[in-house]
Amino acid sequence: MRAPIHESILKAYSVLETGEPLPFDVAIELACLAGEDVPDLLSLANKVKNRHAMLTDGCLHSCSIINAKSGVCAENCRFCAQSLHNSADVEQYPLLDATHILESAGNVYKEGVRFFGIVTSGYGYRTVNPEFLKIVDSIDQLQQEYPGLHVCASLGVLGEEPVRVLAEHNVAHYNINIQVAPDRYDDLIATTHSLDERLETVRLLRKYGVSVCCGGILGVGETMRERLDFIYALQELDIAVIPLNVLVPIDGTPLQGVETPAVTDIVTTFALCRLAHPRKIIKFAAGRETVMKDFQGLLMLAGANGLLTGGYLTTRGRRVEDDRTLTQQLSGFMGSTDS
Repeated sequence: MRAPIHESILKAYSVLETGEPLPFDVAIELACLAGEDVPDLLSLANKVKNRHAMLTDGCLHSCSIINAKSGVCAENCRFCAQSLHNSADVEQYPLLDATHILESAGNVYKEGVRFFGIVTSGYGYRTVNPEFLKIVDSIDQLQQEYPGLHVCASLGVLGEEPVRVLAEHNVAHYNINIQVAPDRYDDLIATTHSLDERLETVRLLRKYGVSVCCGGILGVGETMRERLDFIYALQELDIAVIPLNVLVPIDGTPLQGVETPAVTDIVTTFALCRLAHPRKIIKFAAGRETVMKDFQGLLMLAGANGLLTGGYLTTRGRRVEDDRTLTQQLSGFMGSTDS
């Protein structure tokens, strides 16, 4: 006979009924689940996603990015191959011209992807300078060339004037991650800039009406409790999309050789993120094919309703057509439900 559903999961069913975020104290209880209770937790997260976060077309949120400026970054982010503080073997090049960016966008556009992000290495843009204006010109050209394409950007820390310009040019989403629990940012991520600088960028983006994509990375040395602190810190930021990455340890970085989290821990984290953010887009980004491998579909059934498809910044990704097939195969589990 099957064991009854764990009492902590029964408490969490209030999220399904009301669409209100899971209380933090219940999340702490759920983070300790193991064994056959974990699939029950994932089932609840999937139901919450289907009832409260289903996209209007019933599909997954799918986006792709281009590494438009690579390497030579003065920041000392411990996980990143592009940092000058690390010795990873990574291709380095200045900002790509608009022709290259349009070609990359066109390749995924013809595959049906309608969100495309321009990503650059470096600290960011406190002021509007010639390089920033070249990025804005590329955004304009993408919008003109590909009808219905939502152009996004991830350019680091921004000052108010660059934020205003991006808003005027209708950038769809701006990505800037807090990465980990706020009180662990300095020791787990970077010391050459502060988390406060990133949070101020988020506030400026919201001031000018730009939708924010803000999440983080799992597996950099944090505990499960600190993952909860990270997840609940996101509630205070009024964001639209939460990208969750799983660390892909890169040789030449301080995190090379680090053991990645267990699959059970990853799927539990995704499920808890869904219960804490019932109505948001939760996007599985780096680590799908390299860490999760055969289990990546499980993340789509643990509350995720978005994915980053195609290549990443310095690590390989999955082909768009492969992700389209995966989405179609999962569609039977992702319909609206009243159960």
